[in-house]
Amino acid sequence: MRAAARVGHQRTAPAAEHAWSADPYADALRAGRGPLFLRRADGWLLPLDVERWCAAADAADLEVLRRREGAVLDVGCGPGRLVAALGARGHRALGIDVSEAAVAHTVGRGGQALLRSVFDPLPGTGRWGTALLMDGNLGIGGDPGALLDRLARVLVGGGLLLVETVPYPDVDERALVQVTDARRAPGAPFPWARLGTPALVRYAEGAGWRAEDEWSAGGRCFVALRAK
Repeated sequence: MRAAARVGHQRTAPAAEHAWSADPYADALRAGRGPLFLRRADGWLLPLDVERWCAAADAADLEVLRRREGAVLDVGCGPGRLVAALGARGHRALGIDVSEAAVAHTVGRGGQALLRSVFDPLPGTGRWGTALLMDGNLGIGGDPGALLDRLARVLVGGGLLLVETVPYPDVDERALVQVTDARRAPGAPFPWARLGTPALVRYAEGAGWRAEDEWSAGGRCFVALRAK
């Protein structure tokens, strides 16, 4: 497996921004369904659950959202089911995503969203009570340490980070991947990461976070991290 280069704090890799803003990802969001995959260099395909992302928040999602504190920043909000669910409950929430289709979908559901990388300047930096990294978004940038460092600065002191991890505890991988629908030629490769809960907790402790809780629901795994 090819290791990804370390990503700085200013920008998501341009190849990643292009991959998530172009076909076939945009087409899948507009259709509300896949097939859609992340393709590794060795040909391995990771299915992406577009149908669930485009549906309403499910019971596992709502259990995550129940734990939120203060205003919520949804990093890599996709088509906006979590932002919409929070807004419907009267909570302040903002989604950010590098995909124009994702931002448009979120706004169309009544949520607030910006076309922005997490490594860009963000409104409310240092004042968000909670950040979300759901649906594999812990992989953004291919460098979990850099992403955790960035989010520590985005949140208020002692803020809460709610993270979805891979439901296989021994996973700790970084690779170059491409977005593909398995019908068209995939786009340019970009760095991505996949972590099970033990690996996330190790990275988090090294980056100044404290693991506050771990749980599973609906076949998915989650961790609550507290900024020290």
